[in-house]
Amino acid sequence: MNNIVKSTVNLAAPSFTISLKGRALRLLSGREYSRAELVKKLSQFETIPGELEKALDELQAKDFINEQRVVDSVLHRRSAKLGTARIKQELQSKGLDAGAVLDAIDLLKSTEVERAREVWRKKYGTAPENAVERGKQMRFLMSRGFGSEAIRKVISGAFEEFDE
Repeated sequence: MNNIVKSTVNLAAPSFTISLKGRALRLLSGREYSRAELVKKLSQFETIPGELEKALDELQAKDFINEQRVVDSVLHRRSAKLGTARIKQELQSKGLDAGAVLDAIDLLKSTEVERAREVWRKKYGTAPENAVERGKQMRFLMSRGFGSEAIRKVISGAFEEFDE
């Protein structure tokens, strides 16, 4: 038998750490994040107190972090499927300014009935035949965060739509 000596070569990549700013940019390259979300995600990597705040200040100064873009992104992605209440909760969970959240909610309220009708149409499309079905459809729209007034208009409008 041939004795082959195997050399032990360390092929592992050299160890290096990604800076906080690099980590933040990596996250921001995927989607918009609020400053509060970035603090929550990156605080575990902070080695020097204040380092994270400094990095985020620099990114915010260069407009990589922008609350209005976060709000617009959530509205764009979620408004076609969710009601005002669910979107409001999502915006608040991102730690956004209360004024920006209220402005977004005011914008959504004007279209809530139309959005609820479209979500209902995609899921059901026909008027409920009995009280059980009506309750089911109403609970579905409630779970999506639509208000009771919008739900009432959509469900009662369904009867009018199909009666004609």
